[in-house]
Amino acid sequence: MEASYLQRARYAYAPKLPACLAGEISNIKVEFGEPTSSASDTESLKAVFKHSFGKPIASFRKGEGSLSARALSVGVILSGGQAPGGHNVIAGLYDGLKRGNPRSTLLGFLGGPSGLIDNAYVELDDETVDRYRNTGGFDMIGSGRDKIESQAQFAAALESAKLHRLSAVVVVGGDDSNTNAALLAEYFLDKGAPISVIGCPKTIDGDLKNEYIETSFGFDTAVKTYSELIGNIMNDASSAKKYWHFIKLMGRSASHIALEAALQTHPNLCLISEEVEDRQLSLNHIIEEICEAVVRRAQNGQDFGVVLIPEGVVEFVPEMKKLISELNDIMAAHGEEFEGLRSFDAQGAFLERTLSRASIALFEAMPEEISKQLLLDRDAHGNVQVSRIETEKLLISLVEKKLGKMKAQGTYRGKFSPLGHFFGYEGRSAFPSNFDADYCYSLGFCAFALIAAGLTGYVSFIRNLTAGAGAWQAGGAPLTMMMHLEKRQGKSKPVIRKALVDLKGKPFAAFAKERARWAVGTHYVNPGAIQYFGPPEVCERTTITLQLEREP
Repeated sequence: MEASYLQRARYAYAPKLPACLAGEISNIKVEFGEPTSSASDTESLKAVFKHSFGKPIASFRKGEGSLSARALSVGVILSGGQAPGGHNVIAGLYDGLKRGNPRSTLLGFLGGPSGLIDNAYVELDDETVDRYRNTGGFDMIGSGRDKIESQAQFAAALESAKLHRLSAVVVVGGDDSNTNAALLAEYFLDKGAPISVIGCPKTIDGDLKNEYIETSFGFDTAVKTYSELIGNIMNDASSAKKYWHFIKLMGRSASHIALEAALQTHPNLCLISEEVEDRQLSLNHIIEEICEAVVRRAQNGQDFGVVLIPEGVVEFVPEMKKLISELNDIMAAHGEEFEGLRSFDAQGAFLERTLSRASIALFEAMPEEISKQLLLDRDAHGNVQVSRIETEKLLISLVEKKLGKMKAQGTYRGKFSPLGHFFGYEGRSAFPSNFDADYCYSLGFCAFALIAAGLTGYVSFIRNLTAGAGAWQAGGAPLTMMMHLEKRQGKSKPVIRKALVDLKGKPFAAFAKERARWAVGTHYVNPGAIQYFGPPEVCERTTITLQLEREP
């Protein structure tokens, strides 16, 4: 890609580091806490991670250095979907390596974990890294969703690492990718290979967080990008005064994106998947809540509005969850037979014989377009790909149907003109905000420090994020402490536990306090585009979620 004027200007931005990582590495000291456990399933996880379970938290301080200054050879992998700031993780790692010893080298494995398995790589140099500093995307080395899972793949990864005499491998990814990093670290230890494996927490969904990972990188930029688009639509809705906008946002398992976007923009309605599940809200109940807002706003002469929808909400609605689960089981058991059915009518007849009575009734009641989307190819885990289900269109169709009945009964006299949107890929590869540029650079530099401290099986963390970057705290947390066992395709597997929206937490409470007012009135906020230049309160602010969570 050719560089835009903004990209050229962003090259000049110098990301900030925590004070504990700034300066010479001889002045960086590592300190250790008490041994750690796991999120749950402790005994089972001890058996899986015989060599790496129970390690202590590592923290960096200013002091007489305990980091190695020897030349290191490190490989880096970008794993999973894109997130703004990935290039700065690599830049921070690269700069750390060169500061530690100018003879250190960094290899970028191409296309994700498969690059390590297949030994597809490029050696990164000053010119390459400089070209991607402070830019969005993962195009420096590419990414992929492959996992290192089979014994043959683990052996191939070790062979590649030995071939290049790697001191370490850094895996930049989400919960699944960092679980994979933990398993790779354990495999290297079991084989007696002195090769460190360090993770970095990435996902725009915001569901990789805990006491030590206050937020995953890319979340800040992605939600600010979506909120800008939502704010623009709100301005248009307030101007035209005749459209209801149903906006689907990324977030399959967790609704952090939808919640943060709601806090930033004040929509009329925002669904939170975790609340839908907690309250066991049926599809009909959700439609009734939307229709109530439409009717009340129409009575005030406001035939317009904005509804935010997390993409994964359909899997949290009880009857939809049951239908999807039954479809997943049918696809797993009768995949080839089902694929051989040429027409939708033939597929429907097959499902009528195999689905439960309640599920087939729901399947047939939905718009045909949505029913077909439920039958699309499954993901690697055998689950429906919810991002391909146009939930916004499903809700629009059902709301239109109910409002039509209400109009016939004389209980609704407004005009309902709906428009559907999906904001997803627009936020994954944006220019990182100043916060993400600094945060990602610090995560990468911290990964170098963990390697130089001789650690493995850790995830790089930066804490105290609502303070200025100089006051941020840096260190590493053992990946095993974040794990539990989860059923995947019928088998119990170690997985880093996803962080869902806490319905008792401060961010949700702030939203719940205002949503009744937002539903009836028009209190829209347009936060505008991400700002890279200007006063700190404009260009260095963090998300509202993070500010609320870190309040005393």
